[in-house]
Amino acid sequence: MRSERARHNKIIFSGTVGAGKSTAIAALSDIPPVSTEAVASDETAKLKRTTTVAMDYGVLNLPDGEKVMLYGTPGQERFSFMWDILSEGGIGLVLLINNANPDPLADLQGYLSAFKDFISSTAVAIGVTHMDSSETPNLENYRAKLAELGHHPVPAIFRVDARSRDDVAMLVKALLYTLNPGLIDA
Repeated sequence: MRSERARHNKIIFSGTVGAGKSTAIAALSDIPPVSTEAVASDETAKLKRTTTVAMDYGVLNLPDGEKVMLYGTPGQERFSFMWDILSEGGIGLVLLINNANPDPLADLQGYLSAFKDFISSTAVAIGVTHMDSSETPNLENYRAKLAELGHHPVPAIFRVDARSRDDVAMLVKALLYTLNPGLIDA
């Protein structure tokens, strides 16, 4: 017998510092997001003034009453212990990569490796941000890297603006479609 309570699904947002995880959650969330921003005090301070130190949290309300909980991880590797904690019970990963970083393909490989166990039991959709600042590598380079790393089929990968609700929603829809190809676009 199904509970009268609406189902809740949990999607994890992770990726490099400055890729737009907090921004993406804020763009998509139907509630004011909860954030654990602190003043950056390490090499991150060269990129941005504040950084996530524990998590970001938002909620996406679906028309049928279901809710999708959006959890953002810190991007800094020194907070990687939070990645496993936040991933617990998650249905999939939205991975954001900052294309303006010095080696975004290495960043992609590192995050896929860090989340390998989680991805193997769920799914991943990848958003490449800041392509307006740096056009290379392009999406074909990312697809080639994913294939080289043994991701067959290659996960959904898109150029995204983390400030755009439509772009972030596209990533979430791609993730959900990967989990259940029978979903009908609403």
